[in-house]
Amino acid sequence: MFTIFAGLLAIALWLTPVAMPAAAATPVAPELGALPGLQFAGETPELGVQNGQLSPCPQTPNCWVSQGADEAHAIAPIDYTGDRATARDLLLKVLKVVPRTEVVAQTDDYIRAKSTSRLLGFVDDLEFYLPSEEHLIHLRSAARLGESDLGVNRRRLEQIRLALKDLGI
Repeated sequence: MFTIFAGLLAIALWLTPVAMPAAAATPVAPELGALPGLQFAGETPELGVQNGQLSPCPQTPNCWVSQGADEAHAIAPIDYTGDRATARDLLLKVLKVVPRTEVVAQTDDYIRAKSTSRLLGFVDDLEFYLPSEEHLIHLRSAARLGESDLGVNRRRLEQIRLALKDLGI
């Protein structure tokens, strides 16, 4: 799978305009955010909170979760002070500025979003669970397809964590 991805990435980079004056450069399929014909969105998985827990990660190394994870998939939850509604609102504001990320479901204690890669249209699912009895935001992020995500899911979650800390959560 990685060899196929590397080959597609090399082709995509070769097709992308480089070293052209800004006025002459034309983005490739800007409405899609990916090269035409190359969409790797995958099927939308069944996710959500079950018995107070986010879904466990599959065995692939492209998933991170803060609840019940083995060592290879564990990430710390985000702790916050103050009330849950404020933490939730700040999280939604941060998600609005994460590139190519769209909130697709939300309740008082749960937010689900999807992020799409710019070049090939790979989709990652992000989940955030804010249980009423804890001052924590539990996290989960996973690629829908493939084995490796080159660390993108973990980095995205850590950037969200830092943005929330900068906002005083």
